[in-house]
Amino acid sequence: MTKKVTINDIKKAYDTVKDSIKRTALVECPTLEELTGNKVFFKLENLQKTGSFKVRGALNKIANLSEEEKANGVIASSAGNHAQGVALGATASGIKSTIVMPATAPLAKVWATKNYGAEVVLHGSVYDDAYAKACEIQKETGATFLHPFDDEYVIAGQGTIGLEILEDLEDVDVVVAPIGGGGILAGIATAIKALKPSVKVIGVEAANAASMKAAIEKNEVHTIDSSPTIADGIAVRRAGDLTFEIIRENVDEIVTVTESEISQALLFLMEKSKVVAEGAGATAVAAVLSGKIKEKGKNIVSVISGGNIDINLMERILNQALIKEGRRFRFKVRIHDKAGELERLLKLIAENNANILTLYQSMYRENLDIGMQEVDLVVECFNIEHREQVKNALADNNYDIF
Repeated sequence: MTKKVTINDIKKAYDTVKDSIKRTALVECPTLEELTGNKVFFKLENLQKTGSFKVRGALNKIANLSEEEKANGVIASSAGNHAQGVALGATASGIKSTIVMPATAPLAKVWATKNYGAEVVLHGSVYDDAYAKACEIQKETGATFLHPFDDEYVIAGQGTIGLEILEDLEDVDVVVAPIGGGGILAGIATAIKALKPSVKVIGVEAANAASMKAAIEKNEVHTIDSSPTIADGIAVRRAGDLTFEIIRENVDEIVTVTESEISQALLFLMEKSKVVAEGAGATAVAAVLSGKIKEKGKNIVSVISGGNIDINLMERILNQALIKEGRRFRFKVRIHDKAGELERLLKLIAENNANILTLYQSMYRENLDIGMQEVDLVVECFNIEHREQVKNALADNNYDIF
């Protein structure tokens, strides 16, 4: 029978790791209070060592290895954040570590894991592929496998977040945390429900990889079909067996968020709160921001679980979020090929306070009438209402937008 994680396990884990981790801040977000009618606080695990909560569980697990297990070296599979925690802890303890990561893992996470001293093997496109490869290597080498979420020591380590939340905000009403395999939510929920069972605990999954929600609905863990998600840190096709049992018992609700909602949350965090999060790290805020959390007048804590986002990916995500908000607008119009026509178009755009980001003008287009040119523009607007104002101004001046 699998060992059940208890509040005493979590307290012991905290004593084990507290001198090796950061006590991350809990900060209020006034803007979200205005938008949601709740006082919303962020638990900033993106500022944790290695940039993610995962180091808590990894360090607790490594501290509880036997001497024989340490001597065999350790191996882990990870989308990136568990990898860094294991690499950091293993190197500090003089243990050889091998990490299998998906080939799609952000380069920043791969580089950081290598920099912490681990040997990195890239395999597959999602976490589950990397896990299968890690199991294969473990059988060949005899290394000790460190599971990223389905392990009592790992869960207890992640549960230390729950202890800190209750200490820093005694009158908390709701705690919202992301779900991948379920380690962070299982740990937090165990701590919260043991010490203050009145607190509502809500888990958030990416809609494209909602394996825990599927398990709860079917009442058994199973492998789901998933789609790519910008929340790569929680892109897990099969939830954990131990985490499933804990979450089924202790978590009040599970919600999912779309790729667009995650993008909006990333933009909101960066622009309004000056917080850099990764996709998985922003899911709890995405749930609050999108109205998936149906509460009013409550004290809500959203766990920002990590901040290890690839800069190139961030650019793409923010661009999509800006388009969704109407703040970037691409369109084409056709103008007469004669002096002053382009100037007239640009003057109209400027008069409506839109900023031109890119412009491409050409007469080399199929189905373009002789004597006409096509202009392809991207303009910057304040919001959707401003975008519509620009479109209406163009239409009123006989420009057909396409």
